[in-house]
Amino acid sequence: MATLEIRDLHVSVEDKEILRGVDLTVKAGETHAIMGPNGSGKSTLAYAIAGHPKYTVTGGEVLLDGESVLDMSVDERARAGLFLAMQYPVEVPGVSVSNFLRTAVTAVRGEAPKLREFSKEMRSAMAELQIDSAFAQRNLNEGFSGGEKKRHEILQLEMLKPKVAVLDETDSGLDIDALKVVSEGVNRFRSGDTGVLLITHYTRILRYVKPDFVHVFAAGRIVEQGGPELAELLETEGYEKFTKAGASA
Repeated sequence: MATLEIRDLHVSVEDKEILRGVDLTVKAGETHAIMGPNGSGKSTLAYAIAGHPKYTVTGGEVLLDGESVLDMSVDERARAGLFLAMQYPVEVPGVSVSNFLRTAVTAVRGEAPKLREFSKEMRSAMAELQIDSAFAQRNLNEGFSGGEKKRHEILQLEMLKPKVAVLDETDSGLDIDALKVVSEGVNRFRSGDTGVLLITHYTRILRYVKPDFVHVFAAGRIVEQGGPELAELLETEGYEKFTKAGASA
């Protein structure tokens, strides 16, 4: 069973320390929600796990099934079973959604899927996400609405089938209908032998994707953790007292 272990993780950006000792374990079958105000380090955690070169790990470990991912390149991390849904997916003119997905699937699986089988699998996943079939021929993220970008991220998730998915503000910019569709996609993924680390500001997506654990980030560390009831507490009381606790730690 897949396990992502984060041990005493310290991360800096341009010599400024952002993460100040994060400990977190995500096991297969578990959904962990990371909540916190802007600037608390949530996205830094996601990008550090994925291997973004801007984020320098200065201490600690990130292990997937006992193996350090910090020694792996970005593509090696993906092949090992890590997935990152980005808050702001980049546009790639000249590369169609279909070609991108087939290339990604080939890289992760180690061999190119047969075109007919791949097309059938992609169409099925797109139908589940209520994505029009013409979407496959559009340039990657070019001119996409916020909802289209997020549905495409979940489409990648369903096609690549990673062990652990890190979802960075997947609910950002979604209307209620798109939020429900995206949430259903996340729930389909997590019904298997997989783990989910869901980063969000708000509780609205947690009404559809029920977390097993909620962790509150402040000043680059986890300052409080609990079950789904903690998210409801944040909804009513906000982050202020947790921000103060993080600053004083």
